[in-house]
Amino acid sequence: MLESGCKAVKEGMLEKRSDGLLQLWKKKRCILTEEGLLLIPPKHPPPPQQQQQPAPPAEPAAKIKELHFSNMKTVDCVERKGKYVYFTVVMAEGKEIDFRCAQEQGWNAAITLQMVQYKNRQAILAVRSTRQKQQHLAAP
Repeated sequence: MLESGCKAVKEGMLEKRSDGLLQLWKKKRCILTEEGLLLIPPKHPPPPQQQQQPAPPAEPAAKIKELHFSNMKTVDCVERKGKYVYFTVVMAEGKEIDFRCAQEQGWNAAITLQMVQYKNRQAILAVRSTRQKQQHLAAP
């Protein structure tokens, strides 16, 4: 996603629950694209396509997590408690990633919408590919 130069659909802060024993909520700068969700530590410089000049590397690029829609199964478990909306991104391999954000930010809806649009585009491409193969085989 970083290399493909996808345009940002939504940008802002999300809190992600850590995998560790304490399961602390950590702020992440997030960029939602048509291909997936980028999770960037808040002190990390922006991805290359958004920088005007090269910044000194604060942290290695490995710290940026890419949650690609091709590996995402669902966005679910939406719960509203106090000022937060809690939701879970379920990856294809079964891994669950918990997030929270202020209710008015609507991250869960934006991620769900982009994921559905991505899956629809992939389904349309698959149907077109199948039809082209069938037409090619049927041609004398």
